Amino acid sequence: PKGDKIKHAVFIRRGFMKKWYNEEYEFQIEVVDFLRGDHTERYCRNGEEVGDRYTCTYGCPVNEEGCGICSKTMLTLFPLMEVVRSGGDLEKVGGDSKYSKVVVCPDGCVMFRLTAKPLGNENFFTGKFFD
Repeated sequence: PKGDKIKHAVFIRRGFMKKWYNEEYEFQIEVVDFLRGDHTERYCRNGEEVGDRYTCTYGCPVNEEGCGICSKTMLTLFPLMEVVRSGGDLEKVGGDSKYSKVVVCPDGCVMFRLTAKPLGNENFFTGKFFD
């Protein structure tokens, strides 16, 4: 099936990455609700369902099957992830806590909870990783 080809391609792609930096945070993004109605058919092109989860450190979030999160939603999430990476507090931008915030996708369909987990590694910029 087509889905198997996509999963296989994503898995192979990961094999070529040369990740050399242990990121400071891990992010989990979970579908927590729908803004309108009880389903996403005819609203969400990605087919999100309540309970779907994506994780990442710096790269784009993927689910357990290796499929990526909606690119429009990533446009909303990335600035919030940078807030956390730079020492900011999501509560100061409407979050539930320092490391958690619920956002609505740009299409106004799906509600996601972004949660950051500190990993105890040095910050990329202040850790002097540049030559």
